[in-house]
Amino acid sequence: MSLETVPLGRTGTKVSEIAFGTWRFGRRNDADEVEVDADQAHELLDAYAAAGGNFIDTADMYGEGASETYIGEWLSTRDREDFVIASKIFWPTRDDPNGRGLSRKHLRRQIDRILDRLGTDYVDLLYIHRWDDDTPVEEFMRTLDQFVRDGKVNYLGTSTLEPNAWKVVKANELADKRGYEPFRIAQPRYNVVNREVEGNYLDMCDDYDIGVVPWSPLAGGFLTGKYTRGESPPPNSRAATDQRFADSYLTSANFDVLDAVEAVAEEVDATPAQVSLAWLVNHPQVTAPIIGARTVNQLREDLAAATIDLSSEQFTRLSAAKRDHSV
Repeated sequence: MSLETVPLGRTGTKVSEIAFGTWRFGRRNDADEVEVDADQAHELLDAYAAAGGNFIDTADMYGEGASETYIGEWLSTRDREDFVIASKIFWPTRDDPNGRGLSRKHLRRQIDRILDRLGTDYVDLLYIHRWDDDTPVEEFMRTLDQFVRDGKVNYLGTSTLEPNAWKVVKANELADKRGYEPFRIAQPRYNVVNREVEGNYLDMCDDYDIGVVPWSPLAGGFLTGKYTRGESPPPNSRAATDQRFADSYLTSANFDVLDAVEAVAEEVDATPAQVSLAWLVNHPQVTAPIIGARTVNQLREDLAAATIDLSSEQFTRLSAAKRDHSV
């Protein structure tokens, strides 16, 4: 298979219809084991590129910088211009009062370290990883705009857990007034069960020409079909070890959505994960969902979601499965 390309929001840059997220690269689990080491990371990146993938997502704090380092090592053997690289800044990277957030001091420190680890002169897309209410919008928008003017960044984005449409609007209105680069991409949590961005946030993105690149497209693994209504979670699964996750996802309403996903999966001869990803790939308000993987086989299985053509009836049925319940 070969992934198709789509516009990166309303920009002139083209990206793969499915992005590859690298948050597991260099990450140590509770047993202090590295989930994806450098060799495994390079194998995954090779497989993604072989499938026509060009949109790679990372962050300065993934694996305490190891994710960017692994990607940089891999890029050194490739043509940098073949890939669209996104990174993020916000979370603590050092133990001092200015070691986190969106202050000019922290942003300037981190952008140079990001570029150094990636071994590149620029990133295509730089997200603020979360909103910083302690830093004036004028300060971080002006600093981010300077990164664009200096050629260190091509586009700006905002990543979020809680929808904050009015804050993004405030920042982009200020950018328009001052002649700064605006946020052109949003990276919210969005999948067929987590629908909190629908309405106000997605409508804002439409109105302000902001592309949507969702994270957690499989709802932390719930949409893979590994969980069964009324049964205990499989040993060592996330729901078995994380009570908050279990309380949030193993609900009657979410299992009703999973029932709809599994029904469509049977109709199109696919897995529940592939159908869940296909719902986002086919979504008119989504640019490209971000998938993660530990193995090449898992990555290839998820990328195959791009080959699934959902009918309008199937897409609507999946969309309606959650709307029939309070969220």
